[in-house]
Amino acid sequence: MPMLSGGCHCGAVRYEMPREVAHHALCHCTDCRKASGAPAVAWALAPTDRIAITGETSVYESSEHGRRYFCGRCGTGLFYTSETVFPGMTDVQSATLDDPDALPLQAQIQTAERIGWMETAHRLPTFERYPGAPGD
Repeated sequence: MPMLSGGCHCGAVRYEMPREVAHHALCHCTDCRKASGAPAVAWALAPTDRIAITGETSVYESSEHGRRYFCGRCGTGLFYTSETVFPGMTDVQSATLDDPDALPLQAQIQTAERIGWMETAHRLPTFERYPGAPGD
Protein backbone atom coordinates (compact mmCIF):
# COMPACT_ATOMS: atom_id res chain seq x y z
CA MET A 1 0.00 0.00 0.00
CA PRO A 2 1.38 3.45 -0.90
CA MET A 3 2.61 5.68 1.89
CA LEU A 4 1.53 9.23 2.68
CA SER A 5 4.15 11.97 2.83
CA GLY A 6 4.36 15.25 4.65
CA GLY A 7 6.66 17.67 6.37
CA CYS A 8 7.22 20.94 8.13
CA HIS A 9 6.66 24.41 6.72
CA CYS A 10 10.29 25.05 5.75
CA GLY A 11 10.96 21.55 4.38
CA ALA A 12 13.80 20.70 6.79
CA VAL A 13 11.81 17.73 8.17
CA ARG A 14 9.99 15.28 5.90
CA TYR A 15 8.21 12.05 6.73
CA GLU A 16 6.34 9.10 5.24
CA MET A 17 3.61 7.23 7.06
CA PRO A 18 1.15 4.43 6.27
CA ARG A 19 -2.34 5.17 4.93
CA GLU A 20 -3.83 2.73 7.42
CA VAL A 21 -3.94 4.33 10.86
CA ALA A 22 -5.39 3.34 14.23
CA HIS A 23 -7.34 6.59 14.36
CA HIS A 24 -7.54 10.01 12.74
CA ALA A 25 -9.16 12.51 15.07
CA LEU A 26 -9.49 16.23 15.58
CA CYS A 27 -8.40 16.94 19.16
CA HIS A 28 -9.82 19.86 21.11
CA CYS A 29 -7.82 19.40 24.34
CA THR A 30 -6.19 22.36 26.04
CA ASP A 31 -2.70 20.84 25.70
CA CYS A 32 -3.01 20.55 21.90
CA ARG A 33 -4.43 24.04 21.63
CA LYS A 34 -1.68 25.59 23.75
CA ALA A 35 1.12 23.66 21.99
CA SER A 36 -0.14 24.57 18.51
CA GLY A 37 -1.76 27.97 18.95
CA ALA A 38 -4.72 26.58 17.00
CA PRO A 39 -8.30 25.85 18.14
CA ALA A 40 -7.84 22.11 17.43
CA VAL A 41 -5.22 19.70 16.05
CA ALA A 42 -5.81 16.70 13.78
CA TRP A 43 -3.84 13.56 14.71
CA ALA A 44 -3.33 10.29 12.83
CA LEU A 45 -1.99 7.45 14.99
CA ALA A 46 0.42 5.05 13.27
CA PRO A 47 3.02 2.50 14.36
CA THR A 48 6.27 4.31 15.08
CA ASP A 49 8.30 1.74 13.16
CA ARG A 50 6.25 2.45 10.02
CA ILE A 51 7.03 6.19 10.02
CA ALA A 52 10.20 7.26 8.18
CA ILE A 53 11.54 10.69 9.14
CA THR A 54 14.27 12.65 7.36
CA GLY A 55 15.71 15.75 8.94
CA GLU A 56 16.07 16.54 12.61
CA THR A 57 13.22 17.20 15.02
CA SER A 58 13.34 18.90 18.39
CA VAL A 59 11.33 17.55 21.31
CA TYR A 60 9.32 19.18 24.06
CA GLU A 61 8.27 17.19 27.14
CA SER A 62 4.71 18.50 27.33
CA SER A 63 3.70 16.25 30.23
CA GLU A 64 5.14 13.48 32.38
CA HIS A 65 4.76 10.95 29.56
CA GLY A 66 3.94 13.06 26.49
CA ARG A 67 6.54 14.21 23.98
CA ARG A 68 5.83 16.69 21.20
CA TYR A 69 8.22 16.76 18.24
CA PHE A 70 8.61 19.78 16.01
CA CYS A 71 10.94 21.30 13.44
CA GLY A 72 13.57 23.27 15.33
CA ARG A 73 14.04 25.54 12.33
CA CYS A 74 10.47 26.70 11.55
CA GLY A 75 8.59 25.46 14.63
CA THR A 76 6.01 23.30 12.85
CA GLY A 77 4.50 20.72 15.21
CA LEU A 78 4.74 17.24 13.69
CA PHE A 79 4.51 14.29 16.10
CA TYR A 80 3.35 13.27 19.57
CA THR A 81 4.30 10.16 21.52
CA SER A 82 3.29 8.73 24.87
CA GLU A 83 4.60 5.28 25.69
CA THR A 84 2.08 5.17 28.56
CA VAL A 85 -1.02 5.95 26.50
CA PHE A 86 -0.12 4.27 23.18
CA PRO A 87 3.17 2.35 23.30
CA GLY A 88 4.96 1.85 20.00
CA MET A 89 2.74 4.38 18.24
CA THR A 90 3.19 7.95 17.05
CA ASP A 91 0.50 10.55 16.48
CA VAL A 92 1.22 12.58 13.35
CA GLN A 93 -0.23 16.07 12.92
CA SER A 94 -2.13 15.23 9.77
CA ALA A 95 -2.51 18.83 8.57
CA THR A 96 1.22 18.59 7.78
CA LEU A 97 0.57 15.90 5.16
CA ASP A 98 1.23 16.96 1.57
CA ASP A 99 -2.37 15.93 0.84
CA PRO A 100 -4.33 16.11 4.12
CA ASP A 101 -7.52 15.07 2.29
CA ALA A 102 -5.93 11.68 1.53
CA LEU A 103 -6.73 10.60 5.09
CA PRO A 104 -10.42 11.03 6.03
CA LEU A 105 -11.08 12.40 9.50
CA GLN A 106 -12.89 9.85 11.72
CA ALA A 107 -13.83 11.68 14.92
CA GLN A 108 -13.54 14.72 17.16
CA ILE A 109 -12.07 14.02 20.60
CA GLN A 110 -11.68 15.89 23.88
CA THR A 111 -14.75 17.97 23.05
CA ALA A 112 -15.24 18.59 26.78
CA GLU A 113 -12.36 21.08 26.38
CA ARG A 114 -13.47 22.49 23.01
CA ILE A 115 -13.54 26.29 22.68
CA GLY A 116 -17.22 27.29 22.74
CA TRP A 117 -17.17 29.10 19.40
CA MET A 118 -15.70 26.06 17.63
CA GLU A 119 -19.03 24.25 17.96
CA THR A 120 -20.71 26.78 15.68
CA ALA A 121 -17.77 27.96 13.54
CA HIS A 122 -19.26 26.28 10.46
CA ARG A 123 -22.15 28.81 10.59
CA LEU A 124 -19.90 31.87 10.17
CA PRO A 125 -19.53 33.68 6.84
CA THR A 126 -16.83 32.13 4.67
CA PHE A 127 -14.42 33.69 2.20
CA GLU A 128 -12.24 31.78 -0.28
CA ARG A 129 -9.41 34.22 0.42
CA TYR A 130 -8.79 37.04 2.89
CA PRO A 131 -11.90 39.31 2.88
CA GLY A 132 -11.41 42.17 0.45
CA ALA A 133 -8.49 40.52 -1.34
CA PRO A 134 -8.60 40.33 -5.15
CA GLY A 135 -10.83 37.46 -6.28
CA ASP A 136 -13.05 37.46 -3.20
